[in-house]
Amino acid sequence: MQYKDYYEILGVKRDETQANIKSAYRKLARKYHPDVNKEKGAAEKFKDINEAYEVLGDPDKRARYDQLGSNWQQGADFTPPPGFEGFNFSNFSQGGGGFSQGGFSDFFSAIFGDLMSGQQAHSGFREFNFNGGAKGAGGDFSQFYSNNPRQKAQKPKNLDITKDLVLNINDLIKSPTKNISIVDFEPCRYCGGQSKGGFCAHCSGTGLEKITKNLSVKVPKFVKEGQKIRLKNEGKADQYGNKGDLYLVVKIKDPNYKISGEDLEKEVEILPSEAVLGTKKEITTPEGKINITIPKNTTSSKVLRLKDLGLPKKDGGRGNLNVRVKIALPKEITPQMLELYEKLSKIGS
Repeated sequence: MQYKDYYEILGVKRDETQANIKSAYRKLARKYHPDVNKEKGAAEKFKDINEAYEVLGDPDKRARYDQLGSNWQQGADFTPPPGFEGFNFSNFSQGGGGFSQGGFSDFFSAIFGDLMSGQQAHSGFREFNFNGGAKGAGGDFSQFYSNNPRQKAQKPKNLDITKDLVLNINDLIKSPTKNISIVDFEPCRYCGGQSKGGFCAHCSGTGLEKITKNLSVKVPKFVKEGQKIRLKNEGKADQYGNKGDLYLVVKIKDPNYKISGEDLEKEVEILPSEAVLGTKKEITTPEGKINITIPKNTTSSKVLRLKDLGLPKKDGGRGNLNVRVKIALPKEITPQMLELYEKLSKIGS
């Protein structure tokens, strides 16, 4: 069994403060985390770092470890300090020092097995919590990579997402495929959302990661304001493989039209002279631009009905496009125009 110099592993002095030990641990854990560092040996290095902080980050374990003294290189000739009379230090020179079932080395288990006997052992290394380190040392290593079916049996949290789907009139008439981007935030998959106030290389210490999905959504026919479109399994996902649904709430926004059932309405502005004399106006409809005739002596708020230019009906056909006339003054009134209006007012009186 090989002696492990935990101070050397973390790169700190034997009289280092707990705060500096914690700082050194975070830097190394960030550097060698297997999800960040893909180099050969990073996982084993990460295990050593975790184990070193499990000891040095806990004052009680650190005190017991420090009792071994600094003469560990003497191997079998090492004089056990008080409290270690029953420990076989001759194994130090036999090499090995592999990791035991609990993810800690044989060296660790030999010294601290009595303290850890009550903790559940997990195969493989534990997932690093960037918020403070090992359990018992200001953090929590209870999260780990596992395919344990009992984990999946846990009741999932609400994983559904609800977002608005903004449609215009052309979307309702043509029922196209809309390309949408859904942006949401989920607990960081690397630190489990536990690094708030700490540091995680993936979520920068926020505990959340930004999730962006690009989806194509077929707009259903005859969809109405406030209706929901459900996309199965496009919601959030948890670490157990459960997935929620995405609910898109229909919001109809189109600055060119008002909706009344299957009918549409829009305004057209005309000048006072055009209201009296009549005119033709080009307007935009869902089917493109057309010319309409404004009759003579048209009053403000008069509605001109254009058939079959509204929204589709379930029983076939389409609603109407109602064009409401609005009489507006010219943007600029010249002195000559003002003189004519004065004459008209005297004639009318």
